Amino acid sequence: MVWKKHDYEDIPGSYVFDGKIAHSAYAMNKLFYSFNDESCREEFNADPAAYCDKFGLTDEQKALVVKQDFLGVLRSGANIYYMAKFAIPRGVSVQDAGAAFQGITGDEFREKLLEKREGLEERLKKEGGYWNG
Repeated sequence: MVWKKHDYEDIPGSYVFDGKIAHSAYAMNKLFYSFNDESCREEFNADPAAYCDKFGLTDEQKALVVKQDFLGVLRSGANIYYMAKFAIPRGVSVQDAGAAFQGITGDEFREKLLEKREGLEERLKKEGGYWNG
């Protein structure tokens, strides 16, 4: 398949989930989706590498999944919602994953969230009930 280059591909620090990325990460996202079933989570936990092979992950994707490299998994095309199905059963909250994406601790990430909420009600009133930021 031929993909057209987009301007957003060169935004530093951005990992855009688009058709190109979704296509290349289909097997990995399908694996994460399988974690809806407890039996699949148990099978993965018993032998992560074999479970990755079952879904046809590339060697790079397999290494990221086995190492539980959440930022690497995101960069390689994981859908954030499916990745949560991978992270949460392993004791990593969405906030912890967000912290890992930014290279900070979970406590630092939670503090940033609390700082962002300061004045939120006033911003919502100013923006007519909607705030983008």
